[in-house]
Amino acid sequence: MDIREIQNLIKFVAKSGATEVKLEMGDIKITIKTTNESSSPEVTYIQQAPVAQALPQAAPAAQAVTPAAPVVADENAKYITIKSPIIGTFYRKPSPDKSFFVEVGSVIQKGDVLCVIEAMKLFNEIESEVSGKIVKILVDDMSPVEFDQPLFLVDPS
Repeated sequence: MDIREIQNLIKFVAKSGATEVKLEMGDIKITIKTTNESSSPEVTYIQQAPVAQALPQAAPAAQAVTPAAPVVADENAKYITIKSPIIGTFYRKPSPDKSFFVEVGSVIQKGDVLCVIEAMKLFNEIESEVSGKIVKILVDDMSPVEFDQPLFLVDPS
């Protein structure tokens, strides 16, 4: 991978709205992190993994142990979280002159369209995989979302 390809990758990630992308190709690892314009500038790390044959055999290193976060009784634990299946821009309505797909309190059925996520100029309808009632909308309209980011909380009862 040459420097021009890396620069194009950085530009693509910045335009996509993703905050972090990791890419591994053979012995090259690339991590691209972007932040809000008001915070620190974009940071890119390029690291080449060492070749295993060149390293002397050493005793295995002790792994660092991080303390687990304290267990907190989550009031949202009884709700089902609907997450983003793709990276893109989250839209709550099909077009600017239309009404929202769902609101807090809306009763939804399996297969109902909840939102649209735009990814690379393609608008993908996100359908509900559960039936229930929308309890909370976790993302603002026209906001960038990442893969597996929570979008909605649904009360299945």
